[in-house]
Amino acid sequence: MLDLAIPAGCTCFKLRKLTRAMSRLYDQHLAAVGLKSTQFVLLNFVVQEAMPVAVLAERFGAERTTITRNLKPLIDAGWVTLEAGADNRQRIVTISAAGRAKARQAYGAWRAAQDAVEALLGAAGVQALHRQIDGTYDQLATLSAFSHPTEDAQP
Repeated sequence: MLDLAIPAGCTCFKLRKLTRAMSRLYDQHLAAVGLKSTQFVLLNFVVQEAMPVAVLAERFGAERTTITRNLKPLIDAGWVTLEAGADNRQRIVTISAAGRAKARQAYGAWRAAQDAVEALLGAAGVQALHRQIDGTYDQLATLSAFSHPTEDAQP
């Protein structure tokens, strides 16, 4: 019989487990202002500058269709809009005044989540984690398969 058990040292599994736990923490804090962590991050990318959906997807590390799906509740709430781009296929994601206000409102909830993580890991621990994450991401980005995220890629 073939043993298909996931090895205890599966890095992918461990990272997914960690990101689910971290997302729950941030989502609990952001729920107070009616946002999920992914929505908060998207709002904050767009509050910095309007950009094509494809550029936002690249910065977010996800497929364009995933970003479009994640933008829908923000569009429905009136926080962002999709404007026509240079050609008929391109859409520019733009923040509205209500979206700017929502991002400002959500900052305190995000800060509380960030502070909770820093209290748990310490400021130096958070910085070390960020360096490890960024360095690993950069290394993975050199792989050709990684340069084309799949539909299941979850930020």
